[in-house]
Amino acid sequence: MTEQASLEKLPVEIGVIAGNRSLPFLFVNQARALGAKRIVAVAFRGETNPDLENLVDKIVWIRVGQLTKMIAAFTDRGITQCVMVGQIAPSNLFHLRPDFKAIALLSRLKEKNAHTIFGGIADELKKEKVDLVSAIPWLEPLMPGPGFHLGPDLNQVDKDNLVFGYKIAKASSKLEIGQVVVVKNGTVLAVEAFEGTDPCLLRGGGLAGKEGKACAVKVAKENHDLRFDIPCIGPGTIETCVKAKISLIGLEAGKTLLLEQDCIIPMLRKHRISIVTIT
Repeated sequence: MTEQASLEKLPVEIGVIAGNRSLPFLFVNQARALGAKRIVAVAFRGETNPDLENLVDKIVWIRVGQLTKMIAAFTDRGITQCVMVGQIAPSNLFHLRPDFKAIALLSRLKEKNAHTIFGGIADELKKEKVDLVSAIPWLEPLMPGPGFHLGPDLNQVDKDNLVFGYKIAKASSKLEIGQVVVVKNGTVLAVEAFEGTDPCLLRGGGLAGKEGKACAVKVAKENHDLRFDIPCIGPGTIETCVKAKISLIGLEAGKTLLLEQDCIIPMLRKHRISIVTIT
């Protein structure tokens, strides 16, 4: 199938389950550029940037855990496909005020993590004839492929750290622990867990010594469900790496979004941080 034929299959009406940070904005702009005529967003109080309301045709504000209201936001408006973009703070998964439908969903789950909960939400949407689909067809231009490199050239120590970090990150993600690790000179300084990416980076960077120069690696999980968990980094991640004195970031090629590159490039130049893709 050609790229043009693939783009022609994109829906002209799409729903957006919008989390925090910039990804919902980037998705909406990409969707408009690729022909979306009507966009209905579900936004979360305390998470989603209110400015998103200016870019969509309709926005419905809910609390995390209001599953019935989320589904109705789409079904009441004839939306049959939706995407999930942007983060929901991990701590919110354990501070829900769930409605009855969400309570029933949570009671059926033996393991309660982001993947199982969001997978359950996808199943509930499907029951109401709303398909949760991957946002990748709209966002693929933002995913660096093999050979991508920004920032200073790498020395052999950097290359060794990347190989080591990639191995550890893939093993950690396979065990459903986390997708980010921080390493230095063959030592694992931090593995992402429930706290999320930024605290992991700060924790690892703090253990790298006064000079810093640790390496962070971010990967996708094995059999990663990209419908509701797209690995990504943006200016906020780079700011955290500056604080943590991390000098090298490795991203799994073709599976990680690099957001707001125009903003990131001068930050990398100023702080001598490199971003490269790995496979």
